Amino acid sequence: MNQLFYGDNLDVLRNKIKDDTVDLCYIDPPFNSKRNYFQIYNNVGKEDAAQAQAFIDTWTWNQFAESGFADILTNQHDYTTQTIELIKGLRAVLGVGGLLAYLISMTQRINEIWRVLKPTGSFYLHCDPTCSHYLKLILDSVFCPRGGDFRNEITWKRTNNPKGSQFKDRKYGVYTDAIFFYTKSTNYTFNLERIRQPLTPEELLEKYPKTDERGRYLEYPILRSASKGPRPNLVYEYKDFTPPQWGWVVKREKLEAIDQRGDLGWRKNGMPYRKYRPTEDRGAPIGNLWDDIIRIQSKSKETMGYPTQKPEALLERIIQASSNEGDLILDAYCGCGTTVAVAQRLNRQWIGIDITYQSIALILERFEKQFGVEITNSIVLNGIPRDMESAHALANKQDDRLRKEFEKWAVLTYTKNRATINDKKGADKGVDGVAYIVTGQKTTDKVIIQVKSGKVQRGDIAKLRGDMAREQAVMAIFITLEEPTKSMREEAMAAGIYHHQLLNRAYPCIQLVTGREMIEAGRRSDLPLNLDVLNSAAPVNTSQQSDLLQKN
Repeated sequence: MNQLFYGDNLDVLRNKIKDDTVDLCYIDPPFNSKRNYFQIYNNVGKEDAAQAQAFIDTWTWNQFAESGFADILTNQHDYTTQTIELIKGLRAVLGVGGLLAYLISMTQRINEIWRVLKPTGSFYLHCDPTCSHYLKLILDSVFCPRGGDFRNEITWKRTNNPKGSQFKDRKYGVYTDAIFFYTKSTNYTFNLERIRQPLTPEELLEKYPKTDERGRYLEYPILRSASKGPRPNLVYEYKDFTPPQWGWVVKREKLEAIDQRGDLGWRKNGMPYRKYRPTEDRGAPIGNLWDDIIRIQSKSKETMGYPTQKPEALLERIIQASSNEGDLILDAYCGCGTTVAVAQRLNRQWIGIDITYQSIALILERFEKQFGVEITNSIVLNGIPRDMESAHALANKQDDRLRKEFEKWAVLTYTKNRATINDKKGADKGVDGVAYIVTGQKTTDKVIIQVKSGKVQRGDIAKLRGDMAREQAVMAIFITLEEPTKSMREEAMAAGIYHHQLLNRAYPCIQLVTGREMIEAGRRSDLPLNLDVLNSAAPVNTSQQSDLLQKN
């Protein structure tokens, strides 16, 4: 059963996922690459938590960080002694501030990930150099005292052209990320043979230097080494040649097959050898330097306009190496869903968690395009409003970091993920979302969407008509949790009718939609909205994934 959780990953890990159930966990939490190391270490600069965005790494010492520190020190959730002492020491060294807040948040989540992993499970943590040294200390303190261990630090060379000027910054350009690989025990799943790296044409020429009528080959031993000891059952005569007591490397039947296909050779001194062909080459074993997978380019078929999107090839390598078909894969910061999409393609079960509804919507859109409606509809959605009580609860969140999530849910759910969110800082000027009606092969008409969770009145619709004129929109959708009044409906009707020429259909210029209709009757837009609006939009700039680091 594949599941998407919409909410705080710490809450989901603690309350929704059982002990010892996950085979492989990969996370790519927010980095703090937007600020320099001096600022991070010395707590220089302040950010407004209410303006936190999913891809801006904002770390703040606040009540969530203080609560997390107390949670660890009082050992509320089975931390190791080493973890408790480490966090105490880090506070003494770093002082309170953004860096410590981030490390506390990650400690809480890593500790829960250790709990949900099976004894044979593996954990990959993807990070940049900003805090990798601190994160490894935390990983060591969580995994090693309990029988787990550090396996590798994988260096991913993600680009040949780092951003910024290394001359202006007076430092070497950053080309790489770190991926830490830990296991919960010494008995873990690891399939290195599945992820061998194919040789380049140049490497093949060097490795297979000789040629015959069948092509290139490498001379390979066909006789066993004396160091392996005698093997009487492999000592037999073949073409007037009898090997020493160590024997041939294969039985007679296989040797005959090798000879018949032209892969048995004889040196001038009468000694046999095997001709090993490039077609038999399984490639080179993968080491801890991954320089053959480049980050997604803007014109790549994979790109979804998501700034931290990772290439599927990266996740495929990890999933192939550390899991088997049918295993359960977890991504607690699933973003645009690369991990869960690859898990689906490789016949794994999966769980994805994200705190922004826009990410959840983007994943559903991705699955519909990649796997079809039937697979998408089979995903179990958790944390999405399913009744009026949960809708009101989401709309009335007191936490600034979640205050716009109801609006996003309403906009994306009603439009079936065919709208973009207005996430500009400051007043939204009456526009919470934008969609486009397809009117021709390359033409569209603009639709604006406004969401209200509190009391509504006729003046809201009158103002919306003005917003339509300002935004040059042909239509507006007004979504409200409260029932619209009679005067509101009259004002909406007075806005007129929009006629879609291609479909020969008429639509009200202002559509009133209630939360009850969406939840209880499943009402959705029947407008011919542009399916690719999410991909064609500017990079998604949603909300609170970075501030999730401080939530507990």
